[in-house]
Order: sequence, then C-alpha cells, then structure tokens
Amino acid sequence: MLDVDDYLRLLPKTELHCHLVSTMTAGMLVAQAEKHGVPLRTTDPARLFDYRDLQDFLVAFEAAHQVLRTPEELAQVAYDGVRIAAEDGALRYREYFVNPQSFAEVGLGYRPLMEGVIEGLSRAQADFGIGFGIVVAIRKDVTPAQAVELVRLVGDTPLPEVVGIGADYLTAEGTEDPARFADAYRLAKRLGLKTTIHAGETPNASPDDVRAALDVLGVDRIDHGYRVVDDPQLLARVVDEQIPFDCTPISTTICSGWRLDPQHRIARMIEAGVNVNISTDDALFFRTDLGREYREGLVALGVDAPTARRLALNGIDAAFCSDDEKAALRARFAGELLTLDAMLA
Repeated sequence: MLDVDDYLRLLPKTELHCHLVSTMTAGMLVAQAEKHGVPLRTTDPARLFDYRDLQDFLVAFEAAHQVLRTPEELAQVAYDGVRIAAEDGALRYREYFVNPQSFAEVGLGYRPLMEGVIEGLSRAQADFGIGFGIVVAIRKDVTPAQAVELVRLVGDTPLPEVVGIGADYLTAEGTEDPARFADAYRLAKRLGLKTTIHAGETPNASPDDVRAALDVLGVDRIDHGYRVVDDPQLLARVVDEQIPFDCTPISTTICSGWRLDPQHRIARMIEAGVNVNISTDDALFFRTDLGREYREGLVALGVDAPTARRLALNGIDAAFCSDDEKAALRARFAGELLTLDAMLA
C-alpha cells in the first residue's frame, strides 16, 4: 500500500511552467560558471540561492544564461533535466521557457540555441518516453519592437517543437505590463502559435495585469496569475471560462514572501474552481523539484490526494501539444492512475 506522500511523488505529472536553465544542477551551474568566467555571488550551495526578492532572483537567473554557450552544453542540460525530473517527480510531459534574447547576449543565435535544446530533449524523449514542447519567451525588459522582432524570427525559423510564445522577467520599470506586447502577441497568433504570459505574479502586480493578458493579448493560458483572487468578478470569469493557470507554489515563498497554507492565493484559486496545474517554475533556483511541489507544496496548501490527482490531469488539457499527444498522455495517465489509486492506503 502507498501512503499519501508516495502517492503524490509517483502521481504522473505534466509541467507547463519550467524555465530551461533552471533544470541545471547546482554543481553544473558552478562548474559552467568557472569554465566561462561568469561571476556568481558565491559558490556555496547553502547561500547560492538566497534572494531578497524577485528582482534579486532575476540577477541569478540571468547569470545562468551566461554559463551555457554552446549547443552541446544546452543539449546536456536539457537531457539531464528530464532524467532528474522523471526520478524526482514522475514527469511525463514538459514545456520549457527559452529566452533567445538572453542567449544572444553571449553570442548564441536562435537556430543553434534551439538545435541544442531540441537535440537534448529529443534524446531524452527517446530514452525515457517524456514528451516536450518549447515556449519562446520574450523578456519584458525589451522594447515592444524587439518583442515583435523575436516573434518574427520564430516565424521565419519554423520548428515543430516550438509550440508557443510567452513573456517573462519584468519591464525596465519593474512592472508586468502585459499590454505593452500586444503587437508581438498579435503576430504570434497570426503565425498559429499558442500564447501565455507571466501575469499577476509579483507583489506589485494587480488583477488588471491578468485582465490585460486575457483581453488585450488574448492568451491561451496564464503563468502564475495569483492576483486573480483579489478581484471577485475576474475570479468568477476565469472559473466560468476555465482558463488554465500554471501555478508554482514554492516559488511564491521566495518571490512574493507568501506562506504556504490554506489561505494562500493558490489554495483559494483551487477552492474557487480555477483550472490550476502545478509546476516548479525554476527548480534549481528555488531548491525544489516537481515531486516536492506536490508532496510539500500542495500538502501545505491543504490539497488532498484526489484534488492533486485532478490538478495533474489539468496539465494535459492545458498543454500546447497536439490532440493526438494529449490523447496518448490521457491513456498513459489512466493506466498509471489505476495502479496508484488501487494502492493508496
């Protein structure tokens, strides 16, 4: 028989909010930084991932992009990250945020960047049976014109593995401001790409950021979106429309300073009936993994095993993969869940 802890660890999972560079191990980050002469605040693992706030975290996040400079390095990170996630959290499908604008700063162009990532993920798929998609992420600190330029580059370099456009970081002013990138998202939709965006995440954000993402950008899903609970009318709307929200419990304790308990915004979203799925966001930087998000994060939020099961299944419907891939995932999950449900004590 399984106890709840083992059940949540072995529960088959998707992950729709995962930044590729965060799938590195701490050891590889330090070794790569030494190799390329990239300064880190410290090489002490006990202090390397201590941040004051989201802005402070983004400094470390940017350094991680600087330590990966060849397609071969990216392929190795991608491959190893899948293996680790399968071991730690029963990963079955994952979508990765990749920031070409960050890698361009170290001289890595779009095509070699993507070829390295795709090579590693494809090899992992062949070895472990774990599917994937790539979401090209716009840095919000670029200009709207630069955002359009990136989406145009994606359109001019068609790759079947690139399934969507997203946006992360903060603007130069330290805001979210989704509407700033309306032209880029309009182009993405014309190209047939799915869309998502980080919105309603930060302590300075508001429900209006989520509303702008939905009404101005017309996104298919929202990354984070926690501020939606601060507006009852908007909350009722996203429940009614079942808009997917990619939530990352443990990251909120660091980026927003929130305590994981039944009053947390994610817990309130789940209780209200929001279409929530669960991810790590940045496993390396937040000292987490997919299994921990379920075993510790969801448990602290007061989520029971049947609800965690539902959240895991939500990730299939919210994924940007094809209908055939979703059908295959549902069948795989159904088979694994038959065994796990029968063994749950």
